[in-house]
Amino acid sequence: MDWTHELLVVAHAGLAMLLGGAVGYERELKDRPAGFRTHMLVAGAAALLIGLGKLALTLPGILPGTGVLQIDPLRLIEAVVAGVAFIGAGTIFARRRDGAVAGITTAASLLMVAVIGVAAGLALYLVAVAATVLTLLVLTLLRVVER
Repeated sequence: MDWTHELLVVAHAGLAMLLGGAVGYERELKDRPAGFRTHMLVAGAAALLIGLGKLALTLPGILPGTGVLQIDPLRLIEAVVAGVAFIGAGTIFARRRDGAVAGITTAASLLMVAVIGVAAGLALYLVAVAATVLTLLVLTLLRVVER
């Protein structure tokens, strides 16, 4: 059995986890609800979902049936977004006293690392790295501007 395709999916997940970890580390330094490990896992899970979908579509014998599988690839991305929306919602807190809402930036960063994971899962390395850099710029530099 040729494991090359599976190892490539694992490598893409590893890259996604590394990039997601960079964003998560920034969140961890600011003591936010979702930090280093959470961001790594979200990015890795997104890349794995995309990779598994690609394997199911391209490798014969993975799924039972006629061997012909038709799927809308955007459904895989929808599944990632739906899962991250659930996790992101858990990071948002509203305080009744002053009406402030906390955790929205962390929820947005979780969505971004999921998208970074999707890009890595699709082997769009430049997109994944550039999105990570842009996310870190928004989280760090714009905070200085905001103050």
